Amino acid sequence: MSWWVARAERTVTEEIPAPPDEVRDFYVNLDNIKQVHPLVVAVHTTDRRETADGYVQTYRVQDRIPMGPLRLRISYVAILHVPHTGDVTAESRQFPRVRLHTTVTFEPIAAGTRVTEHMRIEAPRVLAGMTTREAVKAHITMLAGIRQIFE
Repeated sequence: MSWWVARAERTVTEEIPAPPDEVRDFYVNLDNIKQVHPLVVAVHTTDRRETADGYVQTYRVQDRIPMGPLRLRISYVAILHVPHTGDVTAESRQFPRVRLHTTVTFEPIAAGTRVTEHMRIEAPRVLAGMTTREAVKAHITMLAGIRQIFE
């Protein structure tokens, strides 16, 4: 790890009133996520590969990032690793050296599903605080939006 890149780890969770398979299917389709993620404005699939245990899907995602009174449009690559069952992992890479690694669990509970996102965020130190804050805020909003979809 370079001296100019900072790393943060955060976890967000939400209870969704639907079965785990339905919630997981919704979550892994990034065309759905743009409905509930406050920063995402466009999603385009660029590749999909079947694997022995599921598939890997690559997307080009366009966000609007708040920077004071401005909203900057950025594009980045998101790669989802979706096994037939179990945790879903994802990696998002954007300029300048910003990385978001997530592991998402879909735990059955009496009320439906507990979705937990474990995030590891890497960004240049000068952007690290804002990047971490905006990522956590956006993912909390996204999970709440998924809950609202299933209510």
